[in-house]
Amino acid sequence: MNGRWALGPEVKHGALAGGAMLYDASRVSNLSPNWFDPKYWEARGELDGAARGRGTTHFVRSAGKDYVLRHYRRGGLIARVSGDRYVWQGEQSTRPFEEWQLTYRLHRAGLPVPAPLAARYRHHGLTYTGDIITERVAVVGSLSECLRTGALSVLTWIAIGRCIRRFHDLGVCHADLNAHNVLLSEEAVYLIDFDRCELRRPGLWCDTNLVRLRRSLEKVTWALPPERFGEADWYALLDGYRESSAPRAPPAP
Repeated sequence: MNGRWALGPEVKHGALAGGAMLYDASRVSNLSPNWFDPKYWEARGELDGAARGRGTTHFVRSAGKDYVLRHYRRGGLIARVSGDRYVWQGEQSTRPFEEWQLTYRLHRAGLPVPAPLAARYRHHGLTYTGDIITERVAVVGSLSECLRTGALSVLTWIAIGRCIRRFHDLGVCHADLNAHNVLLSEEAVYLIDFDRCELRRPGLWCDTNLVRLRRSLEKVTWALPPERFGEADWYALLDGYRESSAPRAPPAP
C-alpha cells in the first residue's frame, strides 16, 4: 500500500464492497465493516451516547473499550446540495484516509491526540462517503462544555496555550481550532478533529489559528457570566503559548 505517510506494520488496508478501510490491527484486530454502522452497535446495546454538531458523532463502549465513530458530513451552503458526499479524486485523497494518516503520525510523535483506530470510504461513481473511528479519551469535557459549568483556573489556560504551541511547533495547522475541539482531562489537554488539517512551515497561519480560537471562545461564552472568559484568561493562554519551546522538526514521513 502506497500511503501518503510511512505507516507501521500494524496498519492494515482492507478492501470492502465499494471501497476500502484502513486500520490499526494492534488496537482493533477484530475490526469488521459493521463497526462503521451505528445501528450495529445499537443492536448490541453498546452505543454510549452521541454528540451533535455538523452531524452526529456516536460514542461506543464495547468490551471495556471506548470508541468515537464519526461520519463525514459537509457544512455550509453546499450541505444543502450534498450532505455527506465528496468528489472522488483517488483513495489517498479521501478525507477519512487523510485524517487517519495524519492523526496516526501525530499520535506516534507523542502529541496529545486520540489514537486513530480505523477509517473507511465507500466509492459511489464520481463521489464517495467516509467514516472514521478513534479512541475516546477519558476527559472532563470539551473546553466549551467546561466553560459552561464554571470558570477555569489560570493554570488550565496556560496548559491550553502550551498544548497548542506543541502542535504549531510541529507545523500542524488545525483547520477548525475551536472550543469544541479542545478537550480537557484532569492531567492533560487534547486536540481532536484533524479533518482538512495540514503540516506547514511556521508562518502567519499560527496567528490565524489563535484568532479562530479566540472568536470561538467569545461565541460560546457571550451569554455566560463574564468570569467564564475574559482578557486575563486569554493572556494566560498566550503566556503558555509563548513560553520558550525548542524548535522541533516534524516527524519523518
